[in-house]
Amino acid sequence: MDEDWQADLERWLAPYLEVLGNKTRRRMCPAYIAGLIGSGDRKSIQPMAARSGAIAYDRLHHFIGAGLWDSAPLEATLWRQADELVGGDGAWLIIDETALPKKGKASVGVAPQYATVLGKNANCQTPVSVTLASGEVPVMLSLRLFLPESWTSDVARMSKAGVPALLQKYRTKPVLAIEEIDRVIAAGVRFGCVLADADYRLSAPFRQALSARGLCWAVGIPRHQKVYPADVQLIFPVAGRGRPRVRHVPDVKSRAAHAVLEDAKWRQVSWRKGTKGRLAARFAAVRVRIADGAPQRIGFAGAQHMPGEDAWLVGEHRSNGERNYYLSNLPANTPIKALAGAIKARWICEQAHQQLKEELGLDHFEGRSWAGLHRHALMTMMAYAFLRSRRIAQAERKKKSPRPAAATQPASSAPSHSRPPVTLSTGALSSLRV
Repeated sequence: MDEDWQADLERWLAPYLEVLGNKTRRRMCPAYIAGLIGSGDRKSIQPMAARSGAIAYDRLHHFIGAGLWDSAPLEATLWRQADELVGGDGAWLIIDETALPKKGKASVGVAPQYATVLGKNANCQTPVSVTLASGEVPVMLSLRLFLPESWTSDVARMSKAGVPALLQKYRTKPVLAIEEIDRVIAAGVRFGCVLADADYRLSAPFRQALSARGLCWAVGIPRHQKVYPADVQLIFPVAGRGRPRVRHVPDVKSRAAHAVLEDAKWRQVSWRKGTKGRLAARFAAVRVRIADGAPQRIGFAGAQHMPGEDAWLVGEHRSNGERNYYLSNLPANTPIKALAGAIKARWICEQAHQQLKEELGLDHFEGRSWAGLHRHALMTMMAYAFLRSRRIAQAERKKKSPRPAAATQPASSAPSHSRPPVTLSTGALSSLRV
């Protein structure tokens, strides 16, 4: 990173420091974020304070773990800046989660649970993440800790960890995600479509809550998710004996997503350019009605879900043999390339998670409290947004700088005027370090 980054950071943090108010906190915040961005492998409080030398460990620790201050104004400022950087009708709001491996039992929310990043059960904390992204530029908005039932069933344990009383009730990850989406909408952050995977794919109420809010969405589903044909009809079957039916039933049975797509037309689709060329896979898409309506007994089939919302059922066959399936309520006239682009846009949040951990120490926090963990996470998100803003500004400067004269070069072979991509690949933050 060039030598003037700290001066840029001071200017960039001005609106944050204004809402912090307190003079001491206005010193601690820049010092903490500078410690996250600066050199050094470990980004917990003690090594950051030791490297700085200007701020004592106990002051930084008090600022993050014990100080009585409200992080909401800082969060609001982050969301406003994120919207200015990447918000708009073409932006994605990506819902996911990330695992923070943790030893012991005392740290808030830590428990043996499935860690998607590890692909197995592990002792960890699991924040639900919300990322705003445009193209290949993500800005993390929120990291909200999920509390397993082993925590929400123990009030004394939660109180000791400082979990706010209003947040001590058990909430599933999809419920947490909807609460965060509502806050993002209320803050005026602009986006066009919600993307989700992990636990959220199994939650019909999550999809239905998005639709109820008038939001477009595209989510991963398991291969056995049941769907009906788009032209399914609700009929009154004629009863051979007994009382006549008083409720409609579908005129065809629902089928598993993978079975529906077996006879579909598949085609090779490229959704973006990668470091080794165009990224492509085989896709198929058909209109269906999701079998997630109210359950109803249908003859010998027993209790079945009635037809629900119209949606796209999309299948993906990768070159390595992996097969994935998705649902999306994007309009019926959406081209398959646009569907593939929406589905594959979710990967950028995984890159953001990795960079937040490897470069900015998201998973290095050693405190145990609810407030401390969420304040540390907020500081890493602010640091990440700052680095993104510098990268975007750098790309804009390159775009506006005049091309050098090339007198000996034929005009027909002159370089393209295309705009440099505003991206940071995995590990690219390292090139901006002190």
